[in-house]
Amino acid sequence: MGEFCQESFEVLKVDKRDFLSTTLEDELRVDKLCGDLLHRFYCESMEAGLSPEAATALAGAADYFVRDFVVSIKMRSIFDERPGLVRQFAGNWYIVNTMEPLAAEIEGFLAGIKGFYRFLHGHQLISLKFLQAIEAACAQLDYYSGRIDSFWEISGDGYLAWEKECSLKD
Repeated sequence: MGEFCQESFEVLKVDKRDFLSTTLEDELRVDKLCGDLLHRFYCESMEAGLSPEAATALAGAADYFVRDFVVSIKMRSIFDERPGLVRQFAGNWYIVNTMEPLAAEIEGFLAGIKGFYRFLHGHQLISLKFLQAIEAACAQLDYYSGRIDSFWEISGDGYLAWEKECSLKD
């Protein structure tokens, strides 16, 4: 695995309260904590047999969702077990904030999200029920692909109706 990852892992100790942010300073601190968790996910993925390239792709996809969307845009803890974030990310935010949104790219993000939340569940950091909700949301690739198609078909003032179907508002 190289010197970037430890050969054997100590027990993962996480205080979920540390992942709450209310200020910009908190957001930067939480971003660092998430980065550390994502690094651990990357290393454990390689320990489980993934190539460095595959582990990098998986962790990078999870990173984009976790740090850019959940922490920065939604201002939520990654341990907040309210469902709907994956759907908001893949069915709205990614599409609107990407020059050329592609279903294949969403599929890569969903694989990273699913893998990362399996990792969190494996360390007893999220419930099985929440993991199952994440996995179900990640399995809806046809829905997200349809959202991309319908986005390109928007005309006139149709954006509001498109956004309302899969709103970023909680």
